[in-house]
Amino acid sequence: MAEDSGQERNQQPTGKRIEEVRRKGQVPRSRELSTSAILLAAGGVFYLFGTRLDGGSQNFLYDGLHLSSAVMLHQQDMLQHLLRMTGYALEWLLPFLLILVLVVLFSGMALGGWNFSGKALVPDFSHLNPLTGLQRMVSRHALLELVKVMLKALVIGGIGTTLVYAQRRALLGLIDENPVTAIHHLFAMLGLLFLFMAGSTLLIVAFDVPFQLWSYNEKLKMTEQEVKDEMKEQEGNPEVKRIIRSLQREMARRRMMAAVPKASVVVTNPTHYAVALRYEEGKDVAPVLLAKGADMVAAKIRELAQEHGIPLVEAPPLARALYHHVELEQQIPAMLYRAVAELLAYLYQLRVARPGQMPVLPQEWSVPAELDQGGK
Repeated sequence: MAEDSGQERNQQPTGKRIEEVRRKGQVPRSRELSTSAILLAAGGVFYLFGTRLDGGSQNFLYDGLHLSSAVMLHQQDMLQHLLRMTGYALEWLLPFLLILVLVVLFSGMALGGWNFSGKALVPDFSHLNPLTGLQRMVSRHALLELVKVMLKALVIGGIGTTLVYAQRRALLGLIDENPVTAIHHLFAMLGLLFLFMAGSTLLIVAFDVPFQLWSYNEKLKMTEQEVKDEMKEQEGNPEVKRIIRSLQREMARRRMMAAVPKASVVVTNPTHYAVALRYEEGKDVAPVLLAKGADMVAAKIRELAQEHGIPLVEAPPLARALYHHVELEQQIPAMLYRAVAELLAYLYQLRVARPGQMPVLPQEWSVPAELDQGGK
C-alpha cells in the first residue's frame, strides 16, 4: 500500500518489522565472512598440522601405489584395496574436515545469529519474474555488489599472483626433487599461500560486513504511513480505544448507580457533588464509598437516593473531601473518621428523634483543610 502511494522509505525499521522478517528467514549474512573464516581455518590447519598432513599424504601415496601383481590381477582384491585406502583417507582427513565444517557453521551464524524458518523453504515464484530480475540487476545494490566483486578480484588476485610469482623458482624446483621432499615443500608453500590469502580476505570482510548490515537495514526501511499503521496495530486505533473507554465508563457508571440503593447516606455539596456511603455495623470496619459524582451524575445519585428513602445530608466540606480522596468500593481514610463519625451520629439522632424534635445539622465538620479541595 505504501508503494502505491509513492511514499519514500526513510524510516528506520521497528523491532516488530525486524522480528517479522526474521521469522521469514531474512537475516543479514556475509558470504565473504564465511569464506574468510574457511580460508583462515584451512591455513591454520596447514600451518599447525602440516607435518601430519605431510606424513599422511606420503603414506597414502605409498600404500595406494604399492600393489603386487597378484592383487592387480584379481578384481575382488582390487576392490578391497580401494576400500582400505578409502578408509585410510577418511581416518587421515576426517579431523580436518570436521574442523572446516564447524567453521562453516559458526561463521555463517556470526553476523545474523542462529535463525531457522520453514518459510525460507517455500518457493518464491516472484523471483522468476524477468522484470523484477532486471530491476535487481540495475539497482544500487547490484552496483555495490559489482564493486565488491571487483575489489575482491583485485585484492585476492593481486596477492595470489604476487605470492605465486615470488615462489616461481621454488615451484619449478619441485620437479627436480624426489617425491617425498617435493610433497613436504609443496605443503609448506601451500600453507604459506593459504595464510596470506586468508589474511587478504579480511580486507574484503571489513568492507562486506558493514555493507551487508547497511543493505539489510535499507531493505527493511519503512514509510511514515507504515510506521503509523504499525503503531496503531500495536497500541490500538485511538478512535476504537476512545469508544472502548467510553463503554467502560458507562458500564462502571451503571454498576455504581446500581449500588446507590444499598447506601446508608448520601452526602451532598449540596448540588455540585454527591457521595453515597454505606456503613453496616458489625460488617464494615469503616464506611465504604459506593458512588460519587459531580453535576449531572450527582443529580442522578440524589434522585435515586430519594426514590429509595436514603437520607440526603448537606455537608459541603465532607462531600468535597470524599469525592476527591476516596475511590469507589474503598473505605474512607483515617483522616476522615471523625467527620464521618459526626455524620453517623447525626443520622442516629435523626432515626430516634421524636416528631418536632429534629436534630440540628452540624455547621462545622472536622475535615482537615488539606483534604477539602475547593473549600476556599
